[in-house]
Amino acid sequence: MEARVSPLDKPTHNRLLRLWLCEALRLREEHAGPLEDSEANRHAQQAASDLSARIEARALWLANRDGLLHAQQHWLQGARLALTLLVLLALLSGAGLALSALGDGQRPVNVFWALGSLLGLHLLLLLGWLLGLLLGGKQAGALGRLWLWLSEKLARDARAAQLPPALLLLLQRQGLNRWLLGLLVHSLWLVALLSALLITLALLATRRYGFVWETTLLGSDTFVGLTHALGAIPALLGFAVPSAEIIRASGDAALPIEAARHAWAGWLLGVLLVFGILPRLLLALFCLWCWQAGQKRLQLDLSLPGYSLLRERLQPSSERLGVCDAAPAQLYQPQAGNHSAGSQGALLVAVELDPQRSWPPALPKNVGDAGVIDSREQRNQLLDQLSRFPPARLLIACDPRRSPDRGSLALLGELARSAAATRIWLLPPPPGEALDSARLSDWHRALEHLQLSYSDSASFSWLEHGHD
Repeated sequence: MEARVSPLDKPTHNRLLRLWLCEALRLREEHAGPLEDSEANRHAQQAASDLSARIEARALWLANRDGLLHAQQHWLQGARLALTLLVLLALLSGAGLALSALGDGQRPVNVFWALGSLLGLHLLLLLGWLLGLLLGGKQAGALGRLWLWLSEKLARDARAAQLPPALLLLLQRQGLNRWLLGLLVHSLWLVALLSALLITLALLATRRYGFVWETTLLGSDTFVGLTHALGAIPALLGFAVPSAEIIRASGDAALPIEAARHAWAGWLLGVLLVFGILPRLLLALFCLWCWQAGQKRLQLDLSLPGYSLLRERLQPSSERLGVCDAAPAQLYQPQAGNHSAGSQGALLVAVELDPQRSWPPALPKNVGDAGVIDSREQRNQLLDQLSRFPPARLLIACDPRRSPDRGSLALLGELARSAAATRIWLLPPPPGEALDSARLSDWHRALEHLQLSYSDSASFSWLEHGHD
């Protein structure tokens, strides 16, 4: 079975997605036991030389076979949809901030209450994010957890259960989760504040607002100093700053001054831009830079037990014959297939025959004999040969006196996927012996499940000419 990859996110070209699949499979195997991966390991050994690359190739092959690759794509689609919903929520929140800050224009606007409505929550959460960054916190914030939760719910794929924890574990090793979630948080706040700025501009352009400040304890000089301090940087960008006379005159809520309207409106917009939008924009760009730089350092932790166990399978120091692993709790069901690209010729191969049986039979001139597969070394050698020179027709001889165990069926499925067309020849018993009917029925059911054609007679005419 060739690994077919959807072009949606091109995981074969995106290293982060490949490493993510490796982590997800590691967690899955730690919880549910090792997967049936003999064919995946063989493909990985052919695809790469170093251990890390072989683990990635194995993960991509298994993910495609078991549906984890499609689950990852569904999760990414859910993540994009969740992000779209959060952006819409940010737009509405920004509009709500502007409307609550300015009101309907029927009453004068308290400038510092308006400023607190626009920037208060933003500044508190920004301070919390900076403190978390300085203290080295690596956990996802509220918006980050909301995004991950929404992504999982919108993906609606049970096979994606290991994907979110695998992604977090992978990113936490390099501290990349803080930059990814930081980019998300700052971008959403940037959208909300831009929305607030646009709605504020629209309200100021279409309604007549009066601006005042009120106090019981503080004097007018305090408000003059605070207003000028906040407006110093916006003034450098060309925004108006109310004069001391206008500020003092605006302290009377009953007498809003007409000349002060434009000055206060410009000051409010400038403070919102400088202390709200610009910090979020700069921090979003900083997180984006750290995220892109950190991806280059991203790699698997090969010291983890799950990857240490794969070392012997993918870079074996010696070949061992027979069954060396216990059967997993849930057996992988092998499937047949075909390999039609570049296939030619015909081939006969036998699997685990009795040494007393005379083999091979007389074959037509243009039919090749691949011998008898009795060991893992012979199996791997033949599969390597078939992967390079796939036959157009493959006849596999099996002894139905043996039980159709999972290893034999997996081999039949793998051989069938290496040829354009495959048939199974269930050999007759030696003279004087009879086949067990129950065991023969087991063979029939297993081959029908593999969707392989079988017969108790040799299909030499089909093997030679392509038809019976």
